Amino acid sequence: MVEMANALLSGLTHLFAGSTLGLMLLGILIGFTVGILPGLGGPTTLALMLPFVIKMEAFEAFAFLLGMQAVTATTGDITSILFGVPGEPTTAATIVDGHPMAKKGEAGRALGAALMSSLVGAVVGAFALALAVPIVRPLVMFFRSPELFMLAVLGLTFVISLSGDSVLKGFIIGGSGFFLSVVGFDQVSGVQRYTFGHEFLWDGIGLVPVTIGLFAIPEIVDLAVKGSSIAEQHVGKLGGVWEGVKDTFRHLGLVLRCSALGTYTAIIPGMGAAITQWLAYAHAVQSSPHKERFGKGAVEGVLGPGAANNSTLGGSFITTVAFGIPASLTMAILMGAFIIQGIVPGPDMLIPEAKGGHLSLTYSFVWTIIISNIITVSICFIFLQQLAKVTQVRSNLLIPSILLLIYLGAFAEKNAIEDLAIVLFFGAIGLWMEKAQWPRPPLVLGLVLGALAENKLFLSTSNYGASWLLNPTVLVLIGLVLFGAFFPFLKVRWGKRKGAPREEEVRVQRVEEESRSSFNWSTAFTLFLVIVYSLALWQSRRFNFRAGLFPWVIGFPVLALCVLQLFKELWSGIELCSADSSGKTEIELPQGVIRWRTALIVGWTAGFFVAVLLLGFTIAAPLCTFLYLLVSKEKWYLNLLLTAATWAFFYGFFYRAIHIPFPPGLLF
Repeated sequence: MVEMANALLSGLTHLFAGSTLGLMLLGILIGFTVGILPGLGGPTTLALMLPFVIKMEAFEAFAFLLGMQAVTATTGDITSILFGVPGEPTTAATIVDGHPMAKKGEAGRALGAALMSSLVGAVVGAFALALAVPIVRPLVMFFRSPELFMLAVLGLTFVISLSGDSVLKGFIIGGSGFFLSVVGFDQVSGVQRYTFGHEFLWDGIGLVPVTIGLFAIPEIVDLAVKGSSIAEQHVGKLGGVWEGVKDTFRHLGLVLRCSALGTYTAIIPGMGAAITQWLAYAHAVQSSPHKERFGKGAVEGVLGPGAANNSTLGGSFITTVAFGIPASLTMAILMGAFIIQGIVPGPDMLIPEAKGGHLSLTYSFVWTIIISNIITVSICFIFLQQLAKVTQVRSNLLIPSILLLIYLGAFAEKNAIEDLAIVLFFGAIGLWMEKAQWPRPPLVLGLVLGALAENKLFLSTSNYGASWLLNPTVLVLIGLVLFGAFFPFLKVRWGKRKGAPREEEVRVQRVEEESRSSFNWSTAFTLFLVIVYSLALWQSRRFNFRAGLFPWVIGFPVLALCVLQLFKELWSGIELCSADSSGKTEIELPQGVIRWRTALIVGWTAGFFVAVLLLGFTIAAPLCTFLYLLVSKEKWYLNLLLTAATWAFFYGFFYRAIHIPFPPGLLF
């Protein structure tokens, strides 16, 4: 205990010694910028910064890198809340309730809740790293392939609770996310699955373009159709921010539970913040007595993911430091920093320096995570009022910048122009799902969990045959999955026994009356899924056992559910509307105006892609901004100013500062 206390104090002392503090502040500044800008990604920037730590001392190098990484999720929440575009892939869940709060004029409250819960989560995760290292081995070794596969299924089942009463739709969409994850080149069997001859799809479908397409494109269409600002009500004064801070402590139990969930889940290799944010959101929904508020601006839907995101860094460090096993992509990149510094993660990280170890360095990680988040949250609180005011800027002025950020975010993940087409495709799917009232979050989580689930299913089957299904732990997890699946049905039956008409039923009756003569988007979407799954499973007949196991295990049940959903809709007409994550409000405009504005913004979005494809980002970005503002009849000096600012921001930061290799365009 004395050695640990001395190492803890030594780690703090080293952090404030010499140039270490200055390098940590520099890392915080970079991480602040990276988190706010969509798509750059903390891991990508971390990899770009590795060459700069070659000549640094160990304490300096990790203060710089961790200072940068520790704050990206915190500042990524800002972009997710204000614009509905994930600043980081790990902040996508914050959009579900954070952006609807911004649209209701509660941007300050949402930001205050996100920042304070992020700080609490970071502190919990950091102290977990400090306290749990000696006892973590049995926790990690307990989970084998069967348990990890069932955990993936259980996590998806939890998020399906976001589907409200339409659990069947939730399972179909969650399974579709699983199925999407098989697209690509299976390196074990050497089989291409659903690549259609395109080498770009060998690496699979990226999470960032899918998330941006599903959530950001429908939001920008909604913004353009309304023709107003992001906030539909006046943004409150600074007090709204402190209301969000108070919300953190009003729901402190939820924040601490989600922090613990993020920390413990991140200990397991492969379970990073991209997964824990949705698990935390699902827990927030399930533990709330007012589930109908989620997706429409519930502050608990901001607190849960905010706390879980920031606690995962400390949790994933536990496995990396104790066993030298990187628990996430971020940790895998940081392993490069360990190698550069000549340090081998493992038992030596738990031994004091006097005995040849690096315990003080390990505890400096704890202090870096805590101090970086305190500094970042403090800076954010100072400027939150100015950031919240962005939501009241006219949509005409915001849309060109948001479109640029959408495409830059999609491109920056792989530096591939094809990802822009993925954004457009899933943007169309997202619009369709929104119109048809199908839930979108389960698709994202299914895509995140798919690779882990497929790998563990194959290992379980190869090592244990079918006997792993009788494992006691697996049986318990199966029971939890079944409970999560059938609980909403039981809840509906209990509600019917009480005889009280629910708010959703009243709303559905009104929707049925208004839509009897209109096109049924939900039935059309279900029919689309039936056709897609039928064709996909027919093509999978050529797969060998390794390549076909997961698509068959997922595809055939989901196809059966799609057929069941189709018969259900054809039999009963419009069913109860699912609790979608969009938080959209009804637009009181003539249908002709809505259709015309929708067609215009869809055309602009597709036109931006064509311009980038033909002219390259360098020319397309300022040109499309100028033309959009010109058609919108903005004042000429404002047009020129915003166009110049767009080009300067794009060229100065993305092109000159971080050297993203933008293609020149087909015409050049």
